[in-house]
Amino acid sequence: MTQEPVLGRSRECEMLDGLLDAVRVGESRVLVLRGEAGVGKTRLLEYVVARARGFRVARVTSVQSEMELPYAGLHQLCAPMTDRLDRLPPGQRDAVNGALGLGPAHAPNGFLVSLGALGLLSEVARDQPLLCVVDDTQWMDRASMQTLAFIARRLLAESVALVFATRVPEEDPPGGTEPIGLPELLVKGLPERAARTLLRSVLPGLWDERVIRRIITESRGNPLALLELPTMAASVDTAGGFGLPSAQPLEDRIERAYVRRFGGLPNRAREFLLAAAVEPTGDPALLWRAVDRLGLDTEAAREAVAAGLVKMGDRVRFFHPMVRSAVYWAASPEERRSTHRALADVTDSATDPDRRAWHAAHGATGPDESVAAELECSAGRAEARGGVAATAALLARAVELTPDPVRRQDRALAAARATHESGNPDLALRLLALAEGGSHDERRRGEVDLARARIAFTSDRGSEAPGLLLKAGGRLAAYDVALARDTYLEVINAAIFAGPQAYDDGQHEAARAARAHPAPQPPRPTDLLLDGLAVRIIDGHAAAVPALRRALRACTGPDLSPEAGLRWLWLICVTAVGLWDHETMSLLGARHLKLARDAGQATALPFALTMRCVVHVLDGELAEAASLAEEVQTVAEAVGTAAPIYGALFVAAWRGQETECIELSERADEGWELRGEGVGPVVSRWARALLYNGLGRYKEAAQAADLATREYSQLEMGIPVWALAEYIEATARTGCPGQAAGALDRLAELTQVSDSDWALGVEARSRALLGEGAHAERHYQQALDALSRTRLRGESARAHLVYGEWLSRSGRPQEARGQLRIAHDLFDIMDMQGFAQRAALGLTALGEKVTKVSGGAKSDLTPKELQIVRLAREGLTNPEIGARLFLSPRTVEWHLRKIFGKLGVTSRKHL
Repeated sequence: MTQEPVLGRSRECEMLDGLLDAVRVGESRVLVLRGEAGVGKTRLLEYVVARARGFRVARVTSVQSEMELPYAGLHQLCAPMTDRLDRLPPGQRDAVNGALGLGPAHAPNGFLVSLGALGLLSEVARDQPLLCVVDDTQWMDRASMQTLAFIARRLLAESVALVFATRVPEEDPPGGTEPIGLPELLVKGLPERAARTLLRSVLPGLWDERVIRRIITESRGNPLALLELPTMAASVDTAGGFGLPSAQPLEDRIERAYVRRFGGLPNRAREFLLAAAVEPTGDPALLWRAVDRLGLDTEAAREAVAAGLVKMGDRVRFFHPMVRSAVYWAASPEERRSTHRALADVTDSATDPDRRAWHAAHGATGPDESVAAELECSAGRAEARGGVAATAALLARAVELTPDPVRRQDRALAAARATHESGNPDLALRLLALAEGGSHDERRRGEVDLARARIAFTSDRGSEAPGLLLKAGGRLAAYDVALARDTYLEVINAAIFAGPQAYDDGQHEAARAARAHPAPQPPRPTDLLLDGLAVRIIDGHAAAVPALRRALRACTGPDLSPEAGLRWLWLICVTAVGLWDHETMSLLGARHLKLARDAGQATALPFALTMRCVVHVLDGELAEAASLAEEVQTVAEAVGTAAPIYGALFVAAWRGQETECIELSERADEGWELRGEGVGPVVSRWARALLYNGLGRYKEAAQAADLATREYSQLEMGIPVWALAEYIEATARTGCPGQAAGALDRLAELTQVSDSDWALGVEARSRALLGEGAHAERHYQQALDALSRTRLRGESARAHLVYGEWLSRSGRPQEARGQLRIAHDLFDIMDMQGFAQRAALGLTALGEKVTKVSGGAKSDLTPKELQIVRLAREGLTNPEIGARLFLSPRTVEWHLRKIFGKLGVTSRKHL
């Protein structure tokens, strides 16, 4: 039978029909139905399910009481599909198994869970189109919502439809992650004619027309209100249609109607309905056990069903989610507690310990250590399943029920950490206050300080975090030297992000504290790193080089664990940059990226990708760098977070893309304004200096480079030092080389002791720019010689460029042509078009005709398609490419078909 359109919803039904038609031909679609309670979202879900002929249908109905249970929603969706899990890559399969409680008891990474769930839906849809409908999304547990939001953003060509129904957002939404940024359809009240038809269908006998108009007006066309408001209308309210309008919100009035119906039932029916409302799974067997425990019989169930508020079948279902809420909150607190206790008693502690603990917690009349201990165990299991938000909520409730003050503080500290990790810093700070209050335990107070400092660093990377971390390290040093030293290393890291505003005080205090608390023997690689950085901060760069080299050697060996690598490799790579050690930087950057990929860490991956992007830029591999910068954005889009833009900024500056570079540099500047991330303006100004030097706008380059270094009393490693070289070149070309003498001295202090070809080549090039005659030429040739022994093709090409320009000014055109031609061709091949244009201008001035060695060939491939081509050329399979780019293998197949057509090839081999 053909499903008729829903009354008054022809436009909505037409959109849903179009969604199904697109999925039938191999596309994927996502739609969020958003509207107030009772407006008919569930009815539209029923319509699309009825119309999904030939589809496999998966349904999820979220329940408010299950918001604390990790992956409860994902379990509803994926449990019937687990026979396809063996088709997933092992890491993804294990992650999904862990999230569903089917695998080993170790925490699955949420990123891999999301990718595995995407792959699972894609595999199921290979046999027939798949329709997933998710009702009451506002009550879904956070872990499941994050997973489904990830999937929704990545669907493209899998023959999957994902339709959400959710409430209009409240000021303080009760759940986790809203499905924001997805295609939406706002479901409003019915048009007047449809509202009148629906209302007339339920009104007995003849009603005054003015009364009907008033109900339609007050209901705003809300279908549920049209069905329920007449049942609660007193004669004084409706007589003649002249009653006063209600001051209550519509949702409250509908719920009040249900409360009245509930209150009019016999006591035993009300007790039955309350038990059904308290039991969130809708499991009839469990409900009957609870009913028996409460001393009720089948007559209570019969009366409840007869009232039209609940249906009994393979599942227990309320007429509307608002009925469950109305029944639950209409009961007295003691009635709710006793019902929860009954359900706790009949829930199997072996097969469902978390739900049993949850009921016991809500049934507790006061502090109860046994229940608090159960909740603590449940929190541990939630953490093992990857439910960070659930872990936080269960621990917070355990805190409330813990009678012993000391144990309560311990649990409050654990709850604060989990709450911070779950993304609720305000609640985490309140729990930390409880963990600290009245305590004379200096170790615990140090741990509280450390947690508070980490919250500050996550929330605002400004000058507050280093000071808080120092305070924590000072308290912890007497009890745990290793933890205190890690905290001092965090101070140095936080100060780098905070920029020159927080650099001096924070780093110097951390360095002195590290010296005062030497590492236990044998030292860890990170201990060696901290000691070397402390020497650099206190005694200067030259004194620190031997210790830092020792630290880098240790960090390249097996003693640096994967966990420590994920945490510290970004800072270790920055240290390698500071030593002008390109080989170690490249090696450790690749290791960091592999660790982040293998772990599926969405937090570490953008930073690892950015460091690897910098390596490719320095090597002159801008296409590879741009691909990784695009992947950073892909990661951010996939998980709905802000992406670091520094990799993309590097690429735009070296390519001479002024519009893109300025836009990205402005966004880096905003990091200071929004988050106190003072390193953002430093990177921004260096990028502008590099850009303007490439474009030959030397005055602007000098201004930007000067600003990048001006506020540092001791230059941070990396970009602030690179800015010195940009300043020297810019001032030399503006005809004011004398202004750069101080910059050259500062640069030489850092390059000569490093004694690498990179360092010595950049120094020699800078000396040549400020020198004259034979002195300058000797340094140009030294720069060319040193940089030719490195993989830094961009820096080497720049040495050819400035030498050729100097030769041209010195009246040696033939030699100048040779150097400028080499520079131009290198820049052109590397797509460094700003510098290539500068070299072309020099050649043109010498009467040379300039042609592009790259041929200027451009494909019409999208950035995503270019990424897929690069990975396919590396030999990755479709599933491996999908895992890298957070796509399903079927979407990768779809992209490759398009790529083959655009490039005129027929196989991966031809790529």
